[in-house]
Amino acid sequence: MANFDLAIIGAGMAGASLAAEVGGHLRVLLLEAEEMPGYHTTGRSAAFWEECYGGPEIVPLSRASEAYLRDGGFLSPRGALYIGRSEDRAKLDAFEARFADSGARFERLPSAAAQAHVPSLRAEWSEAIWQPHCADIDVAGLHQHYLKAASAAGVELVTRARIESIEREGDGWRLRSADGREWRVGALANASGAWADEVAKLAGARPLSIQPLQRTMLQVRADPPLPRTGPLTLDISGAFYFKPESANAMWFSPHDETPVPPSDAAPEELAVAQALDIFAQVLDAEPVKLERTWAGLRSFAPDRKPVIGWDARVPGFFWFAGQGGFGIQTAPAAARLAGQVLRDAQRDEMTLSLDAERFSPARFG
Repeated sequence: MANFDLAIIGAGMAGASLAAEVGGHLRVLLLEAEEMPGYHTTGRSAAFWEECYGGPEIVPLSRASEAYLRDGGFLSPRGALYIGRSEDRAKLDAFEARFADSGARFERLPSAAAQAHVPSLRAEWSEAIWQPHCADIDVAGLHQHYLKAASAAGVELVTRARIESIEREGDGWRLRSADGREWRVGALANASGAWADEVAKLAGARPLSIQPLQRTMLQVRADPPLPRTGPLTLDISGAFYFKPESANAMWFSPHDETPVPPSDAAPEELAVAQALDIFAQVLDAEPVKLERTWAGLRSFAPDRKPVIGWDARVPGFFWFAGQGGFGIQTAPAAARLAGQVLRDAQRDEMTLSLDAERFSPARFG
């Protein structure tokens, strides 16, 4: 039976990035329940970096991750447009006030300027905030980058390893998978996304009410199509977002957040119908073909901030969960910070300005 300093449960973006950060310092086992890493949330991401996404308290993580993502070639320029109707002006005012001191970069556009970015936008959507630095993320490329870095650092990745038993053994843990394989490890890192509370229960830790929320996405062929280089467009009221995906197709989401148990998410017919109804209210275009639909899980702690740190009650149990819909865009800084907290290591330029206490599981008592 192999021994490791640390087992990371979950090899999506969270687990892979953490493994890459600590693999050169510890003997690390990276366990993935599925046949391939990234099957659930990571593989179904809407794939954008938008510095206001997640709220002002997430902006520092997003901004701290930006240079790593850009320098690594994982970002492609896109731009983002928050839009509203004349009756939504107060909401745009509130957005500006909310993010005024966050470090996020944006500007209010003159009335009716949004149509210059999205020509098929209906005229009543006349109010807008422009974010020039929003970018598409190469999610698959970033995930593979971290998996390769982890492998190069000596991390052992084991797939089809759904953990069904976690037991104390001395100062460490004994793990057993559903097919009977066992490992001894000194510490556990819970990077299991939607299954974070389930893994906590197995280890005897108190669940933190991390709730998976289902998000629906449609790929629609529209006539006329969006400009290929057009922006990510988001409703200021949070009812939808869309962006071009190819020369003729776009991604469109009703921005739904349906609480569900941890599962292999699938789109609901009602959510798809709602998305198409919103499409007609926002765009002066025909959805000539619904090319595909899918759904993914976004898992949030009760305060919608990530959970990064050692459990307050169970020694040797580390949380790296609750990254919600911003887990991909904050992955570099969040993983770097998590690795430093886990190893009690010094901060570096990427993480020096981040307040780890904001994300500690100790905030839940």
